[in-house]
Amino acid sequence: MEGPDTFVQLPLNIDPNTKAISSNSSSGALEAELAALNSLHRSFIVDLEGPLGIPPPPVPVNPKRSAQITKLKETGNASFGKKAFADAVRMYGLAIDMATKRPVWEPAGLVREELSQLYNNRAQAYMAQQMWPDAALDAFCSTELKKVANIKGWYRRTVALKEQGRLDEALDVVKEAVDFESAGPDKEGVETLVKLMKEIEDAAEKKALA
Repeated sequence: MEGPDTFVQLPLNIDPNTKAISSNSSSGALEAELAALNSLHRSFIVDLEGPLGIPPPPVPVNPKRSAQITKLKETGNASFGKKAFADAVRMYGLAIDMATKRPVWEPAGLVREELSQLYNNRAQAYMAQQMWPDAALDAFCSTELKKVANIKGWYRRTVALKEQGRLDEALDVVKEAVDFESAGPDKEGVETLVKLMKEIEDAAEKKALA
């Protein structure tokens, strides 16, 4: 007589084509477990563009999405070069929207680098239109995503704050920028930040004495 702790080995079969597992057992519980296992297996073999959106290893990055983001960024750069700044903002915005919708399994480092550059570019396009609050926000996003080796992001964030008369905030930001970038390779860029810091300190002193 079988007790509650008796182990009974049941034969399992695997389909050579579909790799589905089945059993000749009449156990309803076992059939339910095998159905769930087979469903999970099928979900993992759906391709990247499939309805479930589960990646087929070992290709973690969708090259089609990367190419589209790059094309949008390059179109934005071309518009900026033609001084079509509003169009550049729109192109960078489309690229940002596409980059933020990358699947969660794609490398976080790739997404952060990509978005940092796109926000940085859009900040420049906003600055060209003297849209300082928008520029400050985008530059903030850029530097939050990438704090080191991002001289342009720090510079644009500081200038955008300075142009709004937010001198105390600008001074805090540029000091933080110098702290982060001092150990980096761009010594000329750090000198530019230090010069900007001095300009803001002078402006803040004049404002205090006025």
